[in-house]
Amino acid sequence: MDLHTATDPELVERARSGSEQAYRVLLGRYQRPVFALIFRMVRNRERAEDLAQETFVRVFNNIDRYDPKYKFSSWIFKIANNLTIDALRKKGVRTVSLDGSAYAETDDETEGSRIDPESGSETPEEELEAREMGSEIEAAIGRLRPEYRSAVLLRHVEGRPYDEIAEILDLPLGTVKTYIHRGRGELRTMLAHLREA
Repeated sequence: MDLHTATDPELVERARSGSEQAYRVLLGRYQRPVFALIFRMVRNRERAEDLAQETFVRVFNNIDRYDPKYKFSSWIFKIANNLTIDALRKKGVRTVSLDGSAYAETDDETEGSRIDPESGSETPEEELEAREMGSEIEAAIGRLRPEYRSAVLLRHVEGRPYDEIAEILDLPLGTVKTYIHRGRGELRTMLAHLREA
């Protein structure tokens, strides 16, 4: 069996049996999305790398506890989200740089985690405006309380359905919808100046 084409449950089964290659394939499959989610929440590359590494350590140490009736992606994002929210609460991690430098990173890892509104711009000025708007949206999301931020990112950046978000966040569906609704409301208030412009 080619492990690179194996399903997540097949890989988990192999990993549980001690296959290091199955662990590596799972790591390769989820490393970037997990890092991107954490980075969007903490807005600090070094901290995001630490939390992503800690996520994978927990995943692999607890792989026997994974229940295959749930999606593996939901389980791993749930672990990443819980670790990140705990870190934000305990250490008071600043999520947005006051001088905007958190948005200056453009390497491959962080580029995939940036919000970059597509505008179909034809001029460099319009393209720059779109990038600046993306940075303002990122900054506004960074100011949301962690619970709202997780729900909004999972829904509007990751494109996850509500029921999967409820599974990841371990919350009732109604609470998830409330968090997303309130998060959107706060974002509308914070970004009102963009609509006026």
